[in-house]
Amino acid sequence: MKKMNVAIITGGNVAERGISLKSGATVFKHLDDAKYNKYLVELRGKDFIELESEQIVDKNDFSITIDNQKLTFDLAFLMLHGHPAEDGCLQGYFEIIGLPYTGCDHFVSALTFNKQACKDFLRHFDIPMAGSVLIQKGMEVDLPAIEALGLPIFVKPNKNGSSYGVTKVNALNELDEAIERSFQFDTEVIIEQYLEGTEYSNGVVRKDGEIVVLPVTEIISETEFFDYEAKYENKSQEITPANLSESLKTDCQTLSYKLYDVLGCSGMSRFDYILVNGLFYFLEANTIPGMSEQSIIPQQAKAHGWSLSTFLDAIVDQAISTPTKTAVG
Repeated sequence: MKKMNVAIITGGNVAERGISLKSGATVFKHLDDAKYNKYLVELRGKDFIELESEQIVDKNDFSITIDNQKLTFDLAFLMLHGHPAEDGCLQGYFEIIGLPYTGCDHFVSALTFNKQACKDFLRHFDIPMAGSVLIQKGMEVDLPAIEALGLPIFVKPNKNGSSYGVTKVNALNELDEAIERSFQFDTEVIIEQYLEGTEYSNGVVRKDGEIVVLPVTEIISETEFFDYEAKYENKSQEITPANLSESLKTDCQTLSYKLYDVLGCSGMSRFDYILVNGLFYFLEANTIPGMSEQSIIPQQAKAHGWSLSTFLDAIVDQAISTPTKTAVG
C-alpha cells in the first residue's frame, strides 16, 4: 500500500505558536511510520516552510520541490492553534485548492473560535452557559450590563485561545486594565459571569463513522483559574478519568456528544465545562486542541484504551473520507 504524504501544519504568527510547535511534534512522533510519509510544515510570516528541506511551499497547490522532484501532499494535518487555522481561514484555502485537511470545516471553525457567536448559536439548544457581554474595540462599555453579571467576572479575548489575555476581575476598578490587556490579543473582548465550581474537559472524535466521547478529565488548578501557567507550565493537576459519579459522568459525556453533533464538528474537538451544583456549564469549544505530551486529549485517548497512533488514525480516516471538504476541484 502506498504511504500517504501528510503535511503536519504547525508554528504560526500568534501567541499560541509555541504550543502549536509542541502539538505538531507530538503528531509527527505518533503518526504511524508504516502508513504515512510525515512532513512538518511551519507557518512563518506568510510562508509555509517544510522543516527538513527548508523548502518554501508553493501555495498554488501546496507542494514543494526537492531535488527537482515535485512533492504534493495527500492531507494537511492541522496543528496550528489560533489564526489562521482555528478560525477557519486556512480551511477555506485548502477547500479552494482541493487538499483534504483534518478537523472542522471553515464555518464550524470560525463559529467555535468566536466565543460569543458560539454561545449565541448554542442558546437555541438549551446548553447551560454563563452570562456574558461583548465589547468591540472603540465602542462604549455597557457598564450596567457588566454590573448585572455580578463580581467577580472574567475578561478575555473573544477570539483567542490558550488563556492568553484572560483576567479574573474582582472589583470594577480593575475592569479597564483587564479590557486593555485582552485587546492586545483581539479586537473584541468578552466579559463573562464567574461561576464557582470545578472545571472539567471532555474530548470527542469520530471513528469509523461513529461519534466517540472520550473519558472526562477533572482539572484542579494551582493558580486562581485554569490559565496559561496551569495549562502549559504544570501548574495544574489533571485527573483522567475524572472522579465523577456515573450519573455526572454520563451527563458530561452526553453534553459533549450533543455539542459535537449540533455544532457539526469533525475530527477531534474538546469541550470545557464548569460543574456548578450538579450542572455542567459549557465554557468553550476547542476544535484544534493542544496535542503536546502533557495535553488533555492525549491523556483521554490513552484512558480510553487507544494508543495515540490509533487516535490519530481515526482523525486521518475521517478527513480523507469527508467529500464536503474537497468539493472544489
